[in-house]
Order: sequence, then C-alpha cells, then structure tokens
Amino acid sequence: MGLFNRVERSVRGTVKRAIINHHRRSGTILFSDTTLRDGEQMPGATLDPDDKLRIAQALEAAGVHSLDCGFPASSEADVIAIRKMIGVVKKPVLTALCRTVKGDVDAADEALDGNPTHKRGVSLFCGTSPLHRRDKLQKSESEVLDLIEDTVSYAASKFEIVAFSPEDASRTEFEYITQCYKAAIDAGATTIGFPDTVGLLTPEKVREYIRHIQDNVPNVDRALLAVHMHNDLGLAVANTLAGIDEGANVVQCTVNGIGERAGNASLEEVAIALTLHQDQFGVTAKVDTTKLSPICELVSELTGIPLAPNKPVAGANIFATEAGIHQDGLLKNPDTYLPFRPEQVGAEGIKLVIGRHSGRRAVAHRLEELGLQATDDEVLEVLNAIKSVPKGTPIDDEVLRDLASESVANVQT
Repeated sequence: MGLFNRVERSVRGTVKRAIINHHRRSGTILFSDTTLRDGEQMPGATLDPDDKLRIAQALEAAGVHSLDCGFPASSEADVIAIRKMIGVVKKPVLTALCRTVKGDVDAADEALDGNPTHKRGVSLFCGTSPLHRRDKLQKSESEVLDLIEDTVSYAASKFEIVAFSPEDASRTEFEYITQCYKAAIDAGATTIGFPDTVGLLTPEKVREYIRHIQDNVPNVDRALLAVHMHNDLGLAVANTLAGIDEGANVVQCTVNGIGERAGNASLEEVAIALTLHQDQFGVTAKVDTTKLSPICELVSELTGIPLAPNKPVAGANIFATEAGIHQDGLLKNPDTYLPFRPEQVGAEGIKLVIGRHSGRRAVAHRLEELGLQATDDEVLEVLNAIKSVPKGTPIDDEVLRDLASESVANVQT
C-alpha cells in the first residue's frame, strides 16, 4: 500500500508539473476573478448567495478561468454560496480562501466537496512583511516559514490546486520573500501570488519584484505566478499589466475594480487592454470581451455600487459625447474618437448627447432619427435655441421636438 501511494503521488506530481508547464508556455493569461470574495469586502457591497451564483455564471460565460468564491471559515453565507455553485458552475476552477490554519483548509474542503478534483482549490495567505510578522502575527522569520510549510503541505494533501500568497508582499524584503515562495512550492503550492496588499507600488517597482522572483526562486518553474494589485494610488491596472509584461501567468482581479479601500485591478480594464495590445504583451486573454459591459452592469446592480459615468469600459459616458467636433467625427467614422467600438465590450452603442456643445451635424442627425425633416437654416435655428436653454436642462427628445417646432416657425416667418 505504501509503494502504491508513493507511485500515485509521483504520477500526480508529474501530471501537475505538465499542466503547469503547459500554462506557462501557452502565452495565455488566466483570469482569476475575486469579485465574490475580495470584491465583496468593499463596504456596502454585500452579496447574497443567489447574487453570487448569478455573477459566477456570468463570469463563467465570459471565460474566466477560476473564481475565488469566498472564505468558508469566516462565514456560513460563503459556504452556502459555494454549495450553490457546485455542479452548476462547471467550467471555472472554484477556489476558497484560507489563512495558514488547518481548520480553514478543512472548512474549504467541506465547502467544495463534490466538485471535481481538477476544478477545486484553495488559496492560502500569510503575512510576511516585517510589519505583519512583528505586529500582526508576532512570529519570527523562521516561525512564519514553518507555518507556510506546514499548512501548504496540509492543503496539498487535500487539494490538487493550492495557491499561496505572502500577504503584504510589496513590503516584504526581497531575500525573505524568495524564501517564502520556495518553501510554499516545495510544500506543494501550484500557484504563488504576488499581492500589493496596500496598493502602494508603481509599475517600475512591480517589474523589479517580479524579476527578482523569476530570477531568485529556484523552483519557480514548478508553479504559476499570479499578480494581485490594489488600487490605492490608481495604478492597479497599470501594475497588473507590468506584472504580465514580466511573465506573470495569472491575473487576480474584480469586476468594476470593487474591493477594500480604493479597490482592486478591474477585470474588464485588464482584459480589454490585453486584447488591444497583443503586439506589446504577446499573450492572449481568453475572455469574451463582448460580455464585459453586461457583467459590469450586473455587478453594479447586485452590489448597489454605482458605476462612475467615466468608468472605463462600462461607464455611461464611455461611448457618449456632446462635443460637436467629436460628434461629427463619430458620425463619419466611429473609430475617429474611440479606442474600441461599443460592440467589442457588449455595450449598447454610441450616444450623441444633444446640448450646448453639439454641432449642426449631430443635431440634424438626431432630428432625422426622430422623423423631423429640417433645412440647414432650421437646424441652425434649433442649435441656437439649444444654446439659450437654461443651464442644467437636459435636451431630451421631447425638448428637441419643441425647439424644432419653434425654430421651423421662426425660419418660416
């Protein structure tokens, strides 16, 4: 029996290494969405289990590789949500968050029971920075390393897919973080994460860390490398792209960038950036970008967190303009003033907002859409009338019809 177990472990190890090597060589970025766990930690963004299931199904349809479904040891609601996904959300890997505590691993194992072995995993985290070691954990460097080795090894005995992230990695010493990653991989981690927990890095410093990890963790080729960026300086997406450019294989992100404090890297922004700049990054983002805008709207609706009008990809103003020069260009060719077309992200379409800054062409176009025929002089009269409307008055279709009627009468008299 002992020999059989050793052979079985050896075969499983060979298979895992082959899968990891395949992913590392494939040139594909794997999206690991954490909206349902890290995103929900945003104040006011609490999701019911049924809400989480709806979002999980939308992310599955978009092609997301894995879902961070929750923290079973911390919440019965998270367990309920995960159980609802078992057998329903079939394509992505479902993972659960764990501290470096064996009881957390047991709770994750129970919550994910019934999901296929290759579609269930755990993500362990442990504070590694001097600040976390001293003030949070009150442990020495060697004690933290022992904790990592012990719990990752325990997790690997229950799960084929085990991720480990050193919490506050971006404030951890280069030499020590190398030791933490080596210990985790030796203990069975199949993915190592680099989290900028407090969102303080710049793209240049992300590059420096990722290069150090690639060059100094001797067994790094036995695991995938993930980046997890927070947005406290407004640089989460830029930092994520820098990490990808340096060889990261996995992106951990949230829809709409929701999350604690200033939030996380936005899934939709990273996905469209990689799609538009394949020549720069040389990787493929296997995400259906036509699903992005609807997912953003769904998450906004279910969390109650509104989208800013200027939110990239899904904000109300992204495909809307009131400026006359831009309106004229968009009518001639939408690409004149757009980085990508609405249909590429599943948005409704270009919206020419009629207002004080509009030009003749946009006004004439909208009048024609409303079935109102107007001469050039009448269009000019309408445009002048729009400019005299009190500030803050929206020029909706009803107002535009009234102005057109008055303008035609003025021209004819």
